[in-house]
Amino acid sequence: MPKDNSIQSVLIIGSGPIIIGQACEFDYSGTQAARSLREEGIEVSLINSNPATIMTDPVTADHIYLLPLTIESIVHILEERRIDAVLPTMGGQTALNLAIEAEKQQVWERYGVRMIGVDTAAIELTENRELFRQHMLQLGVGVAESRIANSFLEGKEAAQHIGFPLVIRPSFTLGGTGGSFVLKAADFDESLRRGLDASPTHEVLVERAVLGWKEFELELLRDASDNVVIICTVENMDPMGIHTGDSITVAPAMTLSDTGFQRMRDTAIRMMRSLGNFSGGCNVQFAMHPETEEIIAVEINPRVSRSSALASKATGYPIAKVAAKLAIGYRLDELKNQITGTTSAYFEPSLDYVIVKMPRWNFEKFHGADRRLGLQMKSVGEVMAIGRSFCEALQKACQSLENGRHGLGADKKEWINTQDIFNRLEAVSDDRVFRIKDALRLGVPEKTICKLTGIDPWFIKEIRSLVQLEDQLNKYNLPEDLPEELFRELKCNGYSDAQIAWLMRVEERDVTRQRRALGLRRVYKLVDTCAAEFEARTPYYYSTYDQENESHPGPRKKILVMGSGPNRIGQGIEFDYCCVHGVLAIREEGMEAIMVNCNPETVSTDFDMADKLYFEPIYWEHIEDIIDHEQPEGVIVQLGGQTALKLAEHIHKKGIPIIGTSYPDMDVAEDRGQFSDLLKEMGIPYPQYGVATDADQALAVARRIGYPVLVRPSYVLGGQRMRIVINDEELERHVLSIFKHLPDNKVLIDQFLERAKEAEIDAICDGEDVHIMGIMEHIEPAGIHSGDSSAVLPTYSLSESAVQTMVEYARAIAFRLNIRGLINIQFAIKGERVFVIEANPRASRTTPFIAKAYQVPYLNMATKVMLGTHKLKDFTIGQQLSGYAIKVPVFSFNKFPGVDISLGPEMKSTGEAIHFIRDLHDPYFREIDARRYMYLSR
Repeated sequence: MPKDNSIQSVLIIGSGPIIIGQACEFDYSGTQAARSLREEGIEVSLINSNPATIMTDPVTADHIYLLPLTIESIVHILEERRIDAVLPTMGGQTALNLAIEAEKQQVWERYGVRMIGVDTAAIELTENRELFRQHMLQLGVGVAESRIANSFLEGKEAAQHIGFPLVIRPSFTLGGTGGSFVLKAADFDESLRRGLDASPTHEVLVERAVLGWKEFELELLRDASDNVVIICTVENMDPMGIHTGDSITVAPAMTLSDTGFQRMRDTAIRMMRSLGNFSGGCNVQFAMHPETEEIIAVEINPRVSRSSALASKATGYPIAKVAAKLAIGYRLDELKNQITGTTSAYFEPSLDYVIVKMPRWNFEKFHGADRRLGLQMKSVGEVMAIGRSFCEALQKACQSLENGRHGLGADKKEWINTQDIFNRLEAVSDDRVFRIKDALRLGVPEKTICKLTGIDPWFIKEIRSLVQLEDQLNKYNLPEDLPEELFRELKCNGYSDAQIAWLMRVEERDVTRQRRALGLRRVYKLVDTCAAEFEARTPYYYSTYDQENESHPGPRKKILVMGSGPNRIGQGIEFDYCCVHGVLAIREEGMEAIMVNCNPETVSTDFDMADKLYFEPIYWEHIEDIIDHEQPEGVIVQLGGQTALKLAEHIHKKGIPIIGTSYPDMDVAEDRGQFSDLLKEMGIPYPQYGVATDADQALAVARRIGYPVLVRPSYVLGGQRMRIVINDEELERHVLSIFKHLPDNKVLIDQFLERAKEAEIDAICDGEDVHIMGIMEHIEPAGIHSGDSSAVLPTYSLSESAVQTMVEYARAIAFRLNIRGLINIQFAIKGERVFVIEANPRASRTTPFIAKAYQVPYLNMATKVMLGTHKLKDFTIGQQLSGYAIKVPVFSFNKFPGVDISLGPEMKSTGEAIHFIRDLHDPYFREIDARRYMYLSR
């Protein structure tokens, strides 16, 4: 069946701002879908309120609508444009819910718009828990015993009938919001109320809990002719009871028998074919009894899911891209596999490697949060690692997390108290996999760990093999004494040089030197979807220790772009937006763009975005090997946030040019002491400050400056562990806490400017000129982290002289720091006096917001300035903004009941939205502006 030529224009509904449970994986899917439809000559309109994503950039769609995801916005678009069809399957639960509401209000019918990819009947069938249960029973598919409840009384009756333990699943929610396990009757009432409140339809499913069963996910595609392919089978390492977004997952499935897989596969296909009018991607979740292999269906999502991005990156199969083409009528056998270029898309990928996905949590941002994991998702991001074995991929995943780990243990952070370890194994938390390793190291039997955790013995045995390797290593005192065979085995199992050094109590550089002397170097393998059965054309690589190298450096000038790693609070999708534009600009200049990143949710790790993609940890040992292999002309660190910037010193010491601002100049800006000395020399006001390496020094600095003071560690992001303290007792307590968690850091103590306004400037400098991209004024006063403050572009209450002073200071600082590319400078304004708080010599979290508000390709321009191929005078810059743009932070406090939700110098928001107003009389603005007076009156 060829493409449906009656569809000439499509509206894609996005997922809105990043929240826990719905992150940038849906922006990745939406971006891929838009590109796929435009390849077919279809005019694409896109609605999303998230300014931080490449999805809402003009490079993605023909028409971008940065509007709230509401019925009113949909009607506005349909009034303005002729839309033939709407695709709601790329924006997660938010897009599906909005599409259903528009259907109920007959919006699609009124404007003659078809829903493609799925229909509301299929959505209703899969999202309504009771309809889903009945449908599964009709198909002969097992489900857990359950009852639907729309009221407190009905929920109580259901619990009485089913018995405990049970699970509460709210309808039409995302990320498991409101869901929970209830082990005993005493906890039921509170959990039931929470579930009913979380559901937009005030409906929950009360279901028998299948705790301890294995959990599997299948990613499928179906076309209009009922052809179905299984793209990927993902196994959760954690058993049922942990939200799949919070579980370590593995592909292909490691402990699934062939008969179990075939039964699961056949059941998934039968379920998908039963959904009626459905063409596109689908996610099916199963629970399997660990002994009998009985399977039951947990849920089916008739859309691309959180796991779709992971499955795409794991297999190399572009799920969302193909799903979009299926939605407009194509059959699977009519589409080409873009990886091989010769086979069709109607095939099931084969993997000759292992994928491990590991979640990234930010519990340290939510003081008092319950760290136990359950049905409600709490992670803020994830990493993916590829290896030739499970252990290698698992260790690489640990190295990717950006939390100071060098692998799975063996890195100074092991626990030694057996009872504490047992408690962590039983009460599932974010560090359980590390505690499993600790337990095995202390001699706890594998069977005991399996019983406490419910994790399959195969995984425990694999981790045990690492402990056995370390026992062998401990027989040797120096790297030179290590047999080559054992050294190779350690590296094949993912051990970093830092881990080996810690176990041997030697310096890391000694291990690295000996490794290279033995010729132990990483090689790079191709991700090709077909286990090398067909030749692949896509340059998408991962590292391992093997004989054959499949990545061959080309003759062109190469630029390596450092990605931002996993999403977390303080560093999110906005930096992936910057990296994508950087890669596109490099390619426009005729150079080879090499991308390095480990985040499967992002567009930068799409298989065809860069000339070469290395799916590797943003970890120095891995980065150094890639640099040695590719020999790039230089490395861009300005676009990957603090993650990339922290590696600038290593790159500089290696003698590799940093493209744009040099490392010594960046270091001046990043080092609070050096930067304040620079400001003093330039005659620019700044808050008084001091640097301390112990608590006594901190107390002396604070007494000299005078309370209140702002206390923070150096070289961190998102205001991590930043506090305002008002006396010696608070200061001492907080400084000791910083040194405990960040022992190698200095502590900075700044004068806190009470009741000051805050503003920031983003600019580009080429060494001859400075272009002010935008000046944003924060709604909240100084003391609230800029990421948590609403901000207005352009300024709305600052005097003309204050703004002019800010511009003068920004220009002077950019020239003095020899900036080549981007800089973000933050100011505090008290009365008419302007203070400089800090300067960030890189892309900032506000850079995409300003680019979207003014509709100027600033990241493309900045990258070309960094490369030295263009000067600012080469660009025609026409800013377009009628009125004001407001950046509105979005929080996920509902995931952490009882935590401190007050705002301060440490960032807590998970995402942001953009809102446009014509003037300052707009009710929306007046409502949020009231916050400033609320804070100032305290």
